[in-house]
Amino acid sequence: MGKYILRRLIQTIPVLIGISLVTYGILRIAPGGPTSRFAQNPRITQAQIDAFKHRWGLDDPIPIAYLKWLGVLGDQPPLINALPGGTLNIAGLSITLPGGDNGILHGDFGFSVADGRPVTAVIADRLWPTVILAGTAYVIWVLLALILGVYAAVRRYSFFDSALTIFNYIGYSLPTFWLGLILITLFSQGTPFKWFPAGGMWDPRTVPIFGTSDYWAFFGQKPFAALGDLAYHLALPVFTLVIVNIAFDSRFIRASMLDALNQDFVRTARAKGVTERRVIFRHALRNALLPVVTNIGLEIPFLFTGAIVTETIFSWPGMGRQFIEAVGHFDYPVLMGILIVTAVIVVGANLVADIAYAIVDPRVQYD
Repeated sequence: MGKYILRRLIQTIPVLIGISLVTYGILRIAPGGPTSRFAQNPRITQAQIDAFKHRWGLDDPIPIAYLKWLGVLGDQPPLINALPGGTLNIAGLSITLPGGDNGILHGDFGFSVADGRPVTAVIADRLWPTVILAGTAYVIWVLLALILGVYAAVRRYSFFDSALTIFNYIGYSLPTFWLGLILITLFSQGTPFKWFPAGGMWDPRTVPIFGTSDYWAFFGQKPFAALGDLAYHLALPVFTLVIVNIAFDSRFIRASMLDALNQDFVRTARAKGVTERRVIFRHALRNALLPVVTNIGLEIPFLFTGAIVTETIFSWPGMGRQFIEAVGHFDYPVLMGILIVTAVIVVGANLVADIAYAIVDPRVQYD
């Protein structure tokens, strides 16, 4: 197993390089760019725009710019070689550039074009809110889908099975943005229910900003109040993600479980007098989980990309919302940083799914 994991990790290197090359090229040839926001500002001259492009390495040919962003070429643009405390002046606005870097191969993703902060700091600020939202929704919907799918397979063609099928069709056809807006209208701003907040991650009147030193000090003094406020704001976005995703997974688990229940080894176990509970959970479920593990493992990266709409609707300060903001500002370094982090999550999720095969099915051999 150790050799297999090492071999897979080595195989991910060319995959990640290929993904970064394609996404970087697409971003650079896309219409617009970071300087497009200056087009309607008469205070900014062409000389200042040219200086801005040179400062951020936007005037380099795409292959050269990519290699500099990667950290292969030693002649990086001035931005990447910015000294600690360096200053960027644009249209009279002075932006301090903390630290310096040499490309992502040296652990630095550059600086945000929008606010001048390191990309790693921008992503770090938004990563944990996304992990909290997506992780909570993922755990809830996988557990519920497993329970509902297995129960529907065991009670095939019953009223519960028919009701779950109808629910699955409705849930699977609901657009995320529409469901989120309906929930806000019904349970936040509409009548007669006003149970949950319309958006945000915390109540600024009672809880400090999440992730700050003030928040952790408050958390240390009143952990239940902090967790309660977080759960209160998680309710609607988590419910949205669960409803949309549980429909497909419960249907998939039901089909896989039905296939396992019709196998010869299940009939043999029943003929030997094995109890029905043991047949379901010891024999059928374990074999049914093999394709399910692949499915739910590959859904992990889609959580982060699918959370873009949910985070935008509910004003959740996560990576998805940051991605939308970076697109609006043509913030190439932040966009590349988020895309690379997502690519790493996709590759990691595939590796975890493959390892889970061996845990679920001992017949799988990797050596």
